[in-house]
Amino acid sequence: MTMNRPVVASGYRPLTKRVQLTTLGLSVVVAFGIFFILDLGGATHNFNIIGAVVVAAVLDIILIYVLSRISEGRRKATDRLMTGLVTTAFLVTLLPLISLIFTTVVNGLPRFDIDFFGSSMRNVVGAGGGGLHALIGTLEITGAATLISVPVGLLSAIYLVEYGRGRLAQAITFFVDVMTGIPSIVAGLFAFALFAIFFGPGIRFGIGGAVALSVLMIPVVVRSTEEMLKLVPNELREAAFALGVPKWLTIVKVVLPTAIAGIVTGVMLSISRIIGETAPLLIIVGMSTSMNYDLFSDRMATLPVFVYTEYANQGMDTQAYLDRAWTSALVLILIVMALNLVARLISHFLSPKGLR
Repeated sequence: MTMNRPVVASGYRPLTKRVQLTTLGLSVVVAFGIFFILDLGGATHNFNIIGAVVVAAVLDIILIYVLSRISEGRRKATDRLMTGLVTTAFLVTLLPLISLIFTTVVNGLPRFDIDFFGSSMRNVVGAGGGGLHALIGTLEITGAATLISVPVGLLSAIYLVEYGRGRLAQAITFFVDVMTGIPSIVAGLFAFALFAIFFGPGIRFGIGGAVALSVLMIPVVVRSTEEMLKLVPNELREAAFALGVPKWLTIVKVVLPTAIAGIVTGVMLSISRIIGETAPLLIIVGMSTSMNYDLFSDRMATLPVFVYTEYANQGMDTQAYLDRAWTSALVLILIVMALNLVARLISHFLSPKGLR
């Protein structure tokens, strides 16, 4: 019975796991020691843990490459160098995300309580109050934008993939590409100008924010749905046609169920794209300190605008305003995470059994 061993050139010995772990530990100790000395000497204002991690990774790559070049040869050393660079690039990419989540959680937990989710800012000055009105406004406006965007985006994608030919399809594709790059504040100005024509320049209401967000959401839904429909094998369509199934029924019963997992994921990504938008809602929805459940009447509060106003208009008790802003940001992150989790579950249960 033979054992699998690392393949190296003749005359060389592979690096053991112990050597690799020792090199990593030495790199961490040296890097953190350097930053600790700099912190004690006053060269830095506080200990830079991110910088220490990056320096440790670079030192580990260099040491592993040198040891591998001596022990395993140039080819294996080059392979380890490239692997280390790719891994380091991945970790560096994760650092801003980890830092963002960590900072938001630490600063948002002090007001993550029942009072925040059970009260609004009506007649509240300074400490106290909560973001219930903003949470309800965000859910209502985002839900309305989804109801507008998903049917339009889904039907547009079906037309482009299954029926679209000629200049009309080219025009739709062109305008979808243009809408993808529209700044969010332009969408808010569009919605404000549209409703100002009918209701006057002072109009502020929730449905206007939903229309503005739908302008940003529709191209994402169209693009993601279009790509998912293109991935459905043509053999499935041809088999349905061979059985005499009409084209519309083939789309409903064969194409859409096959691509439903990717479609749902794309819709959730588009919701995540718009749920944190601030500029359009500032223009057309405004801000309110009271509860407002009616999308078609008066101003409404939303979590992004609530975060902005709490941070930009701090009162005498500055920390109370900052705490509410951080907690609102944390709630937004949790909503996005919940949406992605729901998307995964829906994709799992609705996708064909052979693709699970």
